[in-house]
Amino acid sequence: MRIIIRSSLFFFLVLSCAFAQPKKYTIHTVAFYNFENLFDTINDPATNDDEWTPTGIQNWTNEKYQQKLKNIARVLAEIGTPENTNAPVLIGGSEIENRSVLEDLIRQPTLQQYDYGIIHFDSPDKRGIDVALLYQKKFFRPTSFSNIPLNIYKNQKMAKEEEPEEEKLTISQGNRVFTRDQLLITGFLEEEEISIIVNHWPSRSGGEKTSSIYREAAGALNRKIIDSLQQINPNAKVISMGDFNDGPYNKSFKVALGAKAKKAEVPEFGIFNPFEEMFTKGMGTLAFRDSWDIFDQIILSESLIKRDFDSFKFWKAGIFNRSYLIQTSGKYKGYPLRHTLTEVGFSDHFPVYLYLIKEMK
Repeated sequence: MRIIIRSSLFFFLVLSCAFAQPKKYTIHTVAFYNFENLFDTINDPATNDDEWTPTGIQNWTNEKYQQKLKNIARVLAEIGTPENTNAPVLIGGSEIENRSVLEDLIRQPTLQQYDYGIIHFDSPDKRGIDVALLYQKKFFRPTSFSNIPLNIYKNQKMAKEEEPEEEKLTISQGNRVFTRDQLLITGFLEEEEISIIVNHWPSRSGGEKTSSIYREAAGALNRKIIDSLQQINPNAKVISMGDFNDGPYNKSFKVALGAKAKKAEVPEFGIFNPFEEMFTKGMGTLAFRDSWDIFDQIILSESLIKRDFDSFKFWKAGIFNRSYLIQTSGKYKGYPLRHTLTEVGFSDHFPVYLYLIKEMK
């Protein structure tokens, strides 16, 4: 999708003089959305999905399922507008039961025109919920993809910081905690190679402090994946997105990933997190007990925030919180409009997005 950056934005992006003409840019939207329980109505004996069936406690009928698909499709088609009239070229998703629900989703009338492809693996999560990537075939061509397991265990502990790197993570006796894999995709956005990691990190079940160790391990795995990509190509462009179940201030981001809130503070091969500044301004993607947080984030490698726009670079990011996604009454007024027994909503999370732009020659 080709655009001309409006004059009000032109001064933000480029140096100009009184007689300068606005420059033209190619723009693509990249988004992430926690679909919140995107289940079909069929009972899968291999997973704990019983409540999301017609006879389950959610009374999850085909009519409700079809409405859920329609709702999610509407959101995906509108993320990033009005700056970009095209729907997101890359969409990371979480809380997805299987590939079949994604196939139903991209066949929705509001999404059919975009010709989305699907990259999905079944994860070991006990509820059977996975992560996936949707991509517009016209603009993105995947060349490799894999699901990278996060091996964490009950009673897992992190050793002292001064210990050798390979010995920092120690595991005491206990059972493995089965959670979502991290999905790594590399491909070409138009003619430029880019890698995407889609995440849904371990939940806060048992309390934030007790479970923090698991998300720190997830952050360490994410950093390891990024490091491996940068070792192959020092200029590798990497985007990591997901529902991290942690805010940008938590150790999983600040220590394990080393993410920075300001571009000027990002070192070579470092990580920039545009959502940390949003959090400091009181913005959020989900609410709990009237407190907002940002668990849904998109972070970028340093190679995507350099000043030139000769190739695709980060422009700006946002939280997509249109009025129709917000509860308008009751105890949870102002919260994201999620599913209830009497209403098929959207999600308990707001989606997030960012723009990549490149100057047109």
